[in-house]
Amino acid sequence: MTKRPNAKLRQALELSGMSRTEFARRVRAAALTWGEPHISPDATGVRRWLDGEIPRAPAPDIIADVISGEVGYRVTTYDLGLSDAPSTDRAILYNPSIAVTVEAVADLGRADVDRRSFLAAAPFTAVAAVGPSRDWLLSTLDQEPESGPRVRFEDVTAVKNMFGEFQKMDVLGGGGSGRLILAAYVSTHVLPLLRRTYTDDVRRALCEAASEQTYLLGWMAYDNGEHGIAQRYLVQSLRLAEESRNPALGAHVLAGMADQATLLGHPEEGRRLAQAGRAGLGKASPACMADLWALEARALARMGQTAEASRAVFRSEAEYARVQGGDEAEWATFIDPAYLHGEYAVTFRDLGQGARAEEHARQSIAHARKQNRARRGAMSHAALAVSHLQRRDLEAAHAAGLRTLSLTTQVKSTRAVEAVQDLQTRMQQVAGAHRLVADFTERARTLLAA
Repeated sequence: MTKRPNAKLRQALELSGMSRTEFARRVRAAALTWGEPHISPDATGVRRWLDGEIPRAPAPDIIADVISGEVGYRVTTYDLGLSDAPSTDRAILYNPSIAVTVEAVADLGRADVDRRSFLAAAPFTAVAAVGPSRDWLLSTLDQEPESGPRVRFEDVTAVKNMFGEFQKMDVLGGGGSGRLILAAYVSTHVLPLLRRTYTDDVRRALCEAASEQTYLLGWMAYDNGEHGIAQRYLVQSLRLAEESRNPALGAHVLAGMADQATLLGHPEEGRRLAQAGRAGLGKASPACMADLWALEARALARMGQTAEASRAVFRSEAEYARVQGGDEAEWATFIDPAYLHGEYAVTFRDLGQGARAEEHARQSIAHARKQNRARRGAMSHAALAVSHLQRRDLEAAHAAGLRTLSLTTQVKSTRAVEAVQDLQTRMQQVAGAHRLVADFTERARTLLAA
């Protein structure tokens, strides 16, 4: 079949101002950064690309990185006529090059903001977390600071200050609230800083800030039910956390990955990720350690290991008792009684221990109400309703279910909606066509349809 000249690539190359020879040299240099020395084009190779030849992967991504760096904004392989859609495949990999990591996050953010339909179909792969967690842990246990070339601390402070605002959007409004704004902010304000020069101290602080915000993007996508894109953000956040030399932040990212793995039916992997986080964390953050034990408890409950899950809850409570106000990072502020008691409630729900699930659910609900945290309140009310069902108290379950519905309508959270669906299924299994079940089903219909 006759190849068509690549007008998109030609236009981008002209816009960059690079000659074919210079472009080829830049691609060769970038390929070395990627660890792909066999990608070594000359001016003739560039001419073939302009004539319509599509080079083998990962050359299209390398070309996109080179062009992006020269024109000053993110262009994708799709923009350059080198693929049918911008690829997010490299975002599932934990790359030793921080430059490649930055561009992987840039690809994700660009595709996220543009809302490409392929993005929602990006698959979650449980085994994809094994390599990143191992590489992070090995690096954390044997870190050597690297020297680096300038960005000011003031620039980093401005980025970190924005994190609190975006996290507040998520906690109060759900993962579907504010994520596209955050993706655009990361793409236009944070990643360009990482492409500039800085001192070594500034580099680490900037990577920390970028990791926090990339994690939050992943968490928001997770809460919104977009698990493939969430996993890709989390993998890249973990790589940035390693570069920042902040073991607590890396352990926090692994906690998010553990939560996702367990939710999607891979509790063994969820437990391993929580254990890896604890191994690398040390004593840096009691709040994060409490979270990791809580998430291991969740995984153990899914695996049916009652005694081990109960012990993990006990360890989580003991670690949280060590938390000192003001000592924890801002990203850890959500790890509080509302959150932890909610996780314990779900653990005991899954173990079939209704009384203990109710105890923790009520504590979570009380704290969430004081903070106006509708998502956490909805999920803990759902756990409370199930605890009532486990003791065959349908009227109490119905009342808690209605409160779950009311709170879920206040947030954009797929997890909260899934909690409603789970409750509806459990009600039908316990009481069939009972009038209270029918009433709950009817009230839930509008929410679930939306």
